[in-house]
Amino acid sequence: MSKFMDWIDARFPATSMWEDHLSKYYAPKNFNFFYFFGSLALLVLVNQIVTGVWLTMSYTPSAEEAFASVEYIMRDVEYGSILRLLHSTGASAFFIVVYLHMFRGLLYGSYQKPRELVWIFGMLIYLALMAEAFMGYLLPWGQMSYWGAQVIISLFGAIPIIGNDLTQWIRGDYLISGITLNRFFALHVVALPIVILGLVVLHVLALHEVGSNNPDGVDIKKLKDENGKPLDGIAFHPYYTVKDIVGVVVFLFIFCSVVFFFPEMGGYFLEKPNFEQANAFKTPEHIAPVWYFTPFYAILRAIPDKLMGVMAMGAAIAVLFVLPWLDRSPVKSMRYKGWLSRIWLLLFCVAFVILGILGVLPPSPGRALLSQVCTAVYFAYFILMPFYTRIEKTKPVPERVTG
Repeated sequence: MSKFMDWIDARFPATSMWEDHLSKYYAPKNFNFFYFFGSLALLVLVNQIVTGVWLTMSYTPSAEEAFASVEYIMRDVEYGSILRLLHSTGASAFFIVVYLHMFRGLLYGSYQKPRELVWIFGMLIYLALMAEAFMGYLLPWGQMSYWGAQVIISLFGAIPIIGNDLTQWIRGDYLISGITLNRFFALHVVALPIVILGLVVLHVLALHEVGSNNPDGVDIKKLKDENGKPLDGIAFHPYYTVKDIVGVVVFLFIFCSVVFFFPEMGGYFLEKPNFEQANAFKTPEHIAPVWYFTPFYAILRAIPDKLMGVMAMGAAIAVLFVLPWLDRSPVKSMRYKGWLSRIWLLLFCVAFVILGILGVLPPSPGRALLSQVCTAVYFAYFILMPFYTRIEKTKPVPERVTG
């Protein structure tokens, strides 16, 4: 085995990659519950790729046969229903773990210097995931898939001058048709997964270059022993690989419980109108995107003007990219920030959840007003951040991690 590995290492840096990113990559020893979600996101990504490959073997990307092929997968393909539900539930699970992963970044300042590029790559992954999910949402060719895509694509028509041409270019036709379905299938199955995998590699490489953050926001590279090992660091393998197995087991227990017992999740993971084939002449009673898009959909609906609503929805995502330069706090972790940062993070999270709920519900005057208030809170969190992070009183940060 030693001679075989020498032969491999002479032609490919297998051992050095193993050491640089696992066995000799030193991570802070005080990782907590929130640090499970990065590895869980990778696990769900693998699930989506593997189940997606198997589903494409029986799926037909045409307007005439797409819905019937999904029914065929669910009813006649051996283990097809399990594969389909693993994939559909995995899409929601992906966004759950990604949102919790992003929340940890906000909580412990994982976007601050020197991890700005780690955050940027992470946000690009999030953007690519949204595109991937949107493209995949059309593929079942159900009523909600069809009309949800119709609504979202039509938003591009609000862009002055180029809007109508851009909308037609995205659809590939004057209406959503088999051409749209075919190109969305190609993007969902080939192009976007390649982009996501590439961004994940860049995200991990950037992270391992600067080192992982921790709940204290302390740089463990500053204090090292005589062998150059961080005093407050432990090797990622085997310590955190074993620890992550515990998180994986718990996650899989919950995930499989959803897959096998309630995959529809009351119509939030699999909407009821999507069990009916797409019909351009029959509009669903209430059109809403799948739950992980609804906070931004609620922001869109909160603005009466269509163009301004589209701009607000885009800005809600774009502002996340400049977060590292908005936070002027001298400390990273919420443990040592002042009460202003804590209150604003709490308000932001509450507003985001409420927007998500409102985006699912039919519009009404009261809900529109609440959406506007929550939208104002959402943007205020970022716009006011340079001020409240600079003026608030912070606690002294310890020189070493506290556990």
